[in-house]
Amino acid sequence: MKTLIVNGKETNVACESLEELIEHYQLNKSHVVAEVDGHIVHRSEWGQYKLKPGAKVELVHFVGGG
Repeated sequence: MKTLIVNGKETNVACESLEELIEHYQLNKSHVVAEVDGHIVHRSEWGQYKLKPGAKVELVHFVGGG
């Protein structure tokens, strides 16, 4: 387990990669933008992007509607 700050809330997760974290939250990958420690991480890098304890992660999930 590691402690991360996800969307402003401290949380403990067993996720190693950014992709695992997005799957943990059951977000639709095609509708998410991910930022770690102030840097946007491209979707193609999520699987290889290793999360470090204390990382500040922002996950923005776009929802359509009208």
